[in-house]
Amino acid sequence: MLRQTDKFAVERQFLTIQTMLFEHLLGFTGGDVADRGADPERDASLTLAQAEHVIATWIVQIWQNCKLGEYAPSWAPGEDHSPNTLFAAAMEQGGFDLDFPEPSSYYKVLRKHHVKIHPRRGVKILGLWYHHPVLDEPRFQQPSARGGKYAGRWVVRSDRRDRRQVFFQDPADHETWHILRWRGLPPEGDIPAFSDRTADALLGHVKANKIRIHSESELLEHLLEILGSVTPVDQWPSQAEKKTGKKRRVAQAREIARAQTAAADRPTAPAPADEPSAARMPAAWAEHARMIDRAVDTDRRRRREEALAGTRPLAPPTLHEALNRRPMFLPPPRDDPDAETTVREDDA
Repeated sequence: MLRQTDKFAVERQFLTIQTMLFEHLLGFTGGDVADRGADPERDASLTLAQAEHVIATWIVQIWQNCKLGEYAPSWAPGEDHSPNTLFAAAMEQGGFDLDFPEPSSYYKVLRKHHVKIHPRRGVKILGLWYHHPVLDEPRFQQPSARGGKYAGRWVVRSDRRDRRQVFFQDPADHETWHILRWRGLPPEGDIPAFSDRTADALLGHVKANKIRIHSESELLEHLLEILGSVTPVDQWPSQAEKKTGKKRRVAQAREIARAQTAAADRPTAPAPADEPSAARMPAAWAEHARMIDRAVDTDRRRRREEALAGTRPLAPPTLHEALNRRPMFLPPPRDDPDAETTVREDDA
């Protein structure tokens, strides 16, 4: 539980990390302008992966070797102990059992939703509908055998970082997880990942503008507008010109980082994706912008094809075909209705 009395301990911990680690790194700004260098942003050359390695090394080699003082164990009075020595003593006493987590552990730690399965429509998770052909099987058309508070409901799990799909465990085989795709996704093409925040913005936009949605595919157009509303990479304002540019870049970086981390956590991923570094982040933003453009073009093409379904438009004849059908310098025949119209217009 978060209490007001805990603020001192938290702030003290942050101050300790600042004085023992951050002050010794290049590019440190600090709380006082006088402590900063001439150009701290240029000095800051650590990527996210490198910064993570530095912090982890500092924790193991320095912080975990600090003496405990009055918090030393009661079974060793007068001895100097640190967290590392206590860990070594515990390993010597009880041993170490290496246990590898199962691939399905990723799904088990996700948040649960107790929902009903609607025929031919799927399940509704936080305002969005998801579906998979397995849900149309007769065994899922009946209420679940679950009892208690959520009697008759089915359990579906979702990842806050990527709302394009949710996960459903097969009750007949607990090692099988079905990926339920959002019904608004097109059958072909890539759609950028969007998190809970973007999904809430999408539903809030629809509700605020009183837009009537007849199918989930209609939400895709509004989603692409929200994703594409971020300023393009080549038009980003500098931090000195406009502070909102930095906020947009930070929000875009977090969206990309969450999606990449979620993809790396899934057991079906071919290889864990590297954390987006500060040096490679602009390239990731550019690829994200290109993906949005491709998704917009794909959605527009799909809507055009649906509008022209069943009617095949006839292409106009080429100039060569028109000249072969009726030469330009020969007068049209008398029985041609176009000829009479042309003659009357000339007479007039």
